[in-house]
Amino acid sequence: MFADLVLVNGQVITSNMEYDVNEAVAVTDNLIVAVGKNEEVKRLIGSQTEVVDLAGRSLVPGFIDSHLHITLFGTNKLGVSCKEPTIESLHDVLKEIEKKVNETPSGNWVRVWGFNETKIPENRYPSRKELDHISSNHPIILRRACGHISVVNSKALEIAGIDEHTPDPAGGIVVRDEVGVPTGILIENAQMPYYDLADYTHEELLQGLMMASNDFIASGITSIHDAGVSSPENFRVMQEAVRNGQVQVRTYAIVSTINKSEEFVDKMIKAGISTGLGDEKFKIGPAKVFTDGSSSGPTAAMREPYTDNSEHSGILYFSQEELNRILGEAHEKGFQITAHAQGDRAIEMMLNCIEEALKKHPRKNHRHRIEHAGITMPDLVERMRQLEVIPIPNPAFFLEYGDGYIKSYGERVNHMYPVRDFIDKGIIAAGGSDSPVTSFNPLLGIHGAVNRKSSTGQDVGGSQRIGVLEAIKLFTWNGAYASFEENIKGSIEIGKLADLVVLNGAILDVPTDQIKDMQVDYTIIGGKVVFQKESNDILSKS
Repeated sequence: MFADLVLVNGQVITSNMEYDVNEAVAVTDNLIVAVGKNEEVKRLIGSQTEVVDLAGRSLVPGFIDSHLHITLFGTNKLGVSCKEPTIESLHDVLKEIEKKVNETPSGNWVRVWGFNETKIPENRYPSRKELDHISSNHPIILRRACGHISVVNSKALEIAGIDEHTPDPAGGIVVRDEVGVPTGILIENAQMPYYDLADYTHEELLQGLMMASNDFIASGITSIHDAGVSSPENFRVMQEAVRNGQVQVRTYAIVSTINKSEEFVDKMIKAGISTGLGDEKFKIGPAKVFTDGSSSGPTAAMREPYTDNSEHSGILYFSQEELNRILGEAHEKGFQITAHAQGDRAIEMMLNCIEEALKKHPRKNHRHRIEHAGITMPDLVERMRQLEVIPIPNPAFFLEYGDGYIKSYGERVNHMYPVRDFIDKGIIAAGGSDSPVTSFNPLLGIHGAVNRKSSTGQDVGGSQRIGVLEAIKLFTWNGAYASFEENIKGSIEIGKLADLVVLNGAILDVPTDQIKDMQVDYTIIGGKVVFQKESNDILSKS
């Protein structure tokens, strides 16, 4: 029996348990049927077999991003992006907002994303008055790149009912001026209601999902773990889009909403749904809540104050008792559980929660997770090992936010997203981008894990560097393991789904500081080419 597709003459990085590197792969239907030397695999070439001459380039398993937000990334493309290279100052940001206002009907939301005050010379947020000057008729919301801090104008404050008499919500801060009037800056839970108030229509959600899926595929991502939606309606639209083929990336849907995640988790539990429901295209993932803030804000909940601010140690969303109750029930009802936890205080709370849940209702192979696991000190790494927890670090953050990490955390950067420690302790960690917080490009995540350099070239915990093969596995087999799917994908092995990526060079041979510059030539999902770089035409019949 001849194969449908054969790829030869390559650097085939299998990401199997032995880190084998081979030369050729054969695919029939949607499965890998052979992996080995050229002469072995070429025997499966028939007259109708499509053949790819890799010409020494790397073939890797389809990349798995274990933590990103497909809807947020996609719908952000409908708004104003502060990450465009033309944005060099606050003046540029305000100018782009004004352009968007002029093309938006009065009363409709104007949404701005990706703002980072540390990347502009003014080194500050825009004021409510500056946004009011652009429009008093359009509600305007500008979200920081981390997604945990927003700035709004007076119209948006009015819609949310926020004024000088509004108390700070639990886990949030309404920033005020010297006389108590809101400045428009909203931190953590104070800005969360806007995920509902400024939500998108069904058509906008679908449009965003489709655009995001196409972008992900072009970067070699074949599977995602979606880390939370804007609303239950968003969750439904995402399922429909995958089922209808409008979203082609395989989706492991974490049960969480950006605002009031605990309510959504409770509703899913009551509906009798739990982790694992679905198929290889769309599957229900873990139940998730937010426990603290962002690593770059910085608002992550720390056991010790920030290095550059001795009066600040972050924000917590829940007490230990509340966290234990919410996720303990989810564990009891069969869910894999997880939580956004960046600071060491929040990570410790989540480990306490998992330990308590397992004591009350023991379960083998639970694979409970911690999203981000930002500052994971050695005692916490050891507890992760003992509890068999899967951390989901974000090594691409080092490039964009590394300089700020050094300022905020000092020596603690040596324990930030500590993948070397995880590997050495036998902990399976799966890599995620947290897009749109930073780029979804998996090669940037691999680059970050291998190099741990900031954009200015500073070392950000260099002792935690890992090898290239280890970093690739972080975004392939480990991601499959984190979703209970390592038996069907995540490595190039016989019998697994033919989700494959052809890079434009040999990743094991390029200087490690150039990994971020590599590109994807082909993306294959289930044996079908779903992305092909226009300038590349290497498919041929034998």
